[in-house]
Amino acid sequence: MTEQTMPNGKPGRDRGDLIGVGGVWLAKWSLILVSVAAGAWVLGWIISALWVVILPSLLAIIVATVLWPPTKWLMRVGIPPALSAATSLIVFFLVIGGIITLIVPSVVDSAPELVDKATQGVSQVQNWLKGPPINLQDEQIDNAVSAITSRLQESGTAIASGVFSGVSAASSILITLALVLVLTFFFVKDGPKFTPWLHGFAGGRAGRHLAEILARMWATLGGFIRTQAVVSFIDAFFIGLGLIILDVPLALVLATITFLGGFIPIVGAFVAGALAVLVALVANGPTTALIVLIIILAVQQLEGNVLQPVLQSRSMNLHPAIVLLAVTGGGSVFGIVGAFLAVPAAAVAAVLIRYVSEQADEHSNEASQAELEELAPDPDELLTDEEDDSDEKRKSDQDAEKS
Repeated sequence: MTEQTMPNGKPGRDRGDLIGVGGVWLAKWSLILVSVAAGAWVLGWIISALWVVILPSLLAIIVATVLWPPTKWLMRVGIPPALSAATSLIVFFLVIGGIITLIVPSVVDSAPELVDKATQGVSQVQNWLKGPPINLQDEQIDNAVSAITSRLQESGTAIASGVFSGVSAASSILITLALVLVLTFFFVKDGPKFTPWLHGFAGGRAGRHLAEILARMWATLGGFIRTQAVVSFIDAFFIGLGLIILDVPLALVLATITFLGGFIPIVGAFVAGALAVLVALVANGPTTALIVLIIILAVQQLEGNVLQPVLQSRSMNLHPAIVLLAVTGGGSVFGIVGAFLAVPAAAVAAVLIRYVSEQADEHSNEASQAELEELAPDPDELLTDEEDDSDEKRKSDQDAEKS
């Protein structure tokens, strides 16, 4: 390596050597990024190939986090693990079946009325478009309606083909549900035995880390699901109550959709709210739709600014931008199922990253993020010190002028 003498007399390095070091650094990190991208592609290919097994397993784990607290309580009172798990599972599916039984008749009864109201609403919109100040011609309106109809038909065909291809890939919906049922039973029944087995299988040191990571992931996932359930129930209750008071059709159905949409952060609440406003507009008119919109915005503001920060701070710590990117990415790759699983997956990944960071801080000489925050000066104190220095300088200048 060539050394040169700087103008100030200090030894320096040749410019070519510095550029060469930068080139080596850039090549090394480019190779790392390419390797990570290739690994991500291989992982995605494996997930796609094994999706028929992975999807029921993930859904079973999520259901197991919901059923574990009541199952654990049943075990504590002396009921055998198998009977406790079976009881929790049966009650869970009875509740789901009861909700579906309540919703379907309401949809069937209200569908003809909504179709008639929608037809009337379309006619009103057409008459409004024909009048001032827009003054559209019948031909223009017909062309726009034809374009929208064609687009909806294309979307419906794509959705139907996606649904049927997904069903064929998973053999059938019934087989997938059966796998979820069986796997959930074993996860809840034998879950406490898994961590000791993993600890012994992986060995003392590695087993300790794996057991700790899995325990944190389980706690985070369970906390997220229960928190979302509480927040979604509160949203659905107040929005559904407002819809009932305003006599909006399908109030119970819309409340249920709001509850389910709460498990898909940001996107789910927007879609459920837009659907409720649309039904109110078609069935009851613009005034009722505006009131429904105000109710939804008020409830969602209460949820976003009060409930979620308080409840989710105990279960997971994810920035809203990470949540939005996770939902968008999961939805674009795996559809509605991917959007539903995106945030739990991101929360679990965050647990792993935090644990690795903790271990790195513990075994390195660098200060952790928490320690750096403690060592960092208070901005208010810095401002106070700067103001004091400015006052002292101002006084000294005044004394100099007087003298």
